[in-house]
Amino acid sequence: MDTFNRIALFEGKKIRRVWDAKNEKWYFSVVDIVGILTESTNPTDYLKKLRKRDQDLGKYLVTNCPQVNMMTETGKWRKTLAGNPENLLRIIQSIPSKKAEPIKIWLAKVGYERIQEISDPEKALNRSREYWNKMGRSKKWIQQRMMGQEIRNKLTDYWQEHHVSKEEEYAILTNIIHQEWSDLSVKSHKHLKGLKTENLRDHMTDAELVFTALAELSTRQIAETIQSKGLVENKIPAKKGGRIAKNARLELEQKTGKKVVSNQNYLPNKKRCFHHKQ
Repeated sequence: MDTFNRIALFEGKKIRRVWDAKNEKWYFSVVDIVGILTESTNPTDYLKKLRKRDQDLGKYLVTNCPQVNMMTETGKWRKTLAGNPENLLRIIQSIPSKKAEPIKIWLAKVGYERIQEISDPEKALNRSREYWNKMGRSKKWIQQRMMGQEIRNKLTDYWQEHHVSKEEEYAILTNIIHQEWSDLSVKSHKHLKGLKTENLRDHMTDAELVFTALAELSTRQIAETIQSKGLVENKIPAKKGGRIAKNARLELEQKTGKKVVSNQNYLPNKKRCFHHKQ
């Protein structure tokens, strides 16, 4: 399954989803959907009991719902039961819930949005801009975020074309690059900012975005020069690319007396963490 992972929101609650490019369908985390429908504190346990109680549903899930890699709240990748909108409608029918109709409408809407984005990629870009605007990002920040994403996409395209195809391997190389330029692992940087499941890049400062982009741009250009293939060979340009950005960061910090790596974030007010001066 040729996929990429995204987080969707339903009434402010996160639902993990994966886009299957081959079949042009979204696959959503079944346990996330069950959690919203039942408002259960343990949706995994609820789903287990439901499958035992409704054996036809249990057989349907085994036959139709694949296990795909999705990120847990702890930031680790785990095989997760997933279903496309058609599969989820079957599940929704088995769970009496006041959320049933709203989530059916929501599923139809997010599926349609992705089809629109495939036929007109500009819609996806505009949707991202609109989202970041609502979150209070400046035009300068949005431009840097989108520039960084384009650089990131070119790097992952190179990896995929040169035998680095697993999400786990992407994560390993990304962490090497990040550790080299920032002196922090991705996990440690998220912890510094008070983040859990949030996307680190969506909470970076202007400077952090710029140095991340420099590190990833340098990594790709070095990889292209030496034609590195596979995970092991691509660790070399990852370290070298990250080190180029690190040297630039250290020079800037020396000139300005200000740290680039920050605990600043864009979390809701009650969770904000802005006490670190840049």
